[in-house]
Amino acid sequence: MDKLPKIALPAVLIILLLVIIISKSAVVIGSGEAGVLYKTLGEGVVTDEPPLSEGFHIVAPWNKVFIYEARRQEIFEKMKVLSSNGLDIQLDASAWFMPNYDEMGFLHQRIGENYVQRILLPTIRSAARSVVGRYTPEQLYSSKRDAIQQEIFEETKKIVSNQHIILDDILVRDVTLPPTIKDAIERKLRQEQESLEYKFRLEKADKEAQRQVIEAQGKADANRILSASLTDKILQDKGIEATLMLAQSPNAKIVIVGSGDAGLPIILGNN
Repeated sequence: MDKLPKIALPAVLIILLLVIIISKSAVVIGSGEAGVLYKTLGEGVVTDEPPLSEGFHIVAPWNKVFIYEARRQEIFEKMKVLSSNGLDIQLDASAWFMPNYDEMGFLHQRIGENYVQRILLPTIRSAARSVVGRYTPEQLYSSKRDAIQQEIFEETKKIVSNQHIILDDILVRDVTLPPTIKDAIERKLRQEQESLEYKFRLEKADKEAQRQVIEAQGKADANRILSASLTDKILQDKGIEATLMLAQSPNAKIVIVGSGDAGLPIILGNN
């Protein structure tokens, strides 16, 4: 019993030491994350093995684990760029990206945890300035926004793909022009629309006039053909047919045979 305190104290110290070692050695990688292992007494950052995956890991207490977000991420950036004629344009864009999982060790070794600020954002700004500088404000405001977005994406991706970053897309969310330039462009677009509408009306009126001329010409040709085909004998036969039809009707009438023009009967009576 006298020796118990002397035995218990070292045991408690050993237990405490084990708890400290385990706490220092235990690493938990969260969902959607990955860990880059740094061996303090070894070769440094481990680049020839995949990063530590999600879950619980035991590492040597003298080593370090740097945890990275491995899921797709989005960043927003507002930047001022110049158009082809030197006007200030404000561009609001966002990028979808993620670190290259298999190259995460190289990413940590060569760039570091703040790779977004060191590589991605400066590259997006540079690509945006280069691309927007090729276009006029009118093109930025109207028809070329999709083309600009695609060009910024391609130029940025070409650079960051060699920096262990996977770039999925870049979205140009808004293009803000100086108010005076925006008003001038909108006036010009309205005038163009009015001009197109006026041109459409003229073309429609011209086509309607052509239709009426063609229709009148057709009627004239039909009448000329009909007049040429009618003879006195045909007219007399038609008159006789009409007289017979009227004579057969139940209405009261008086028929005077041979008293009309061309020898046709005259019909007198009430309907």
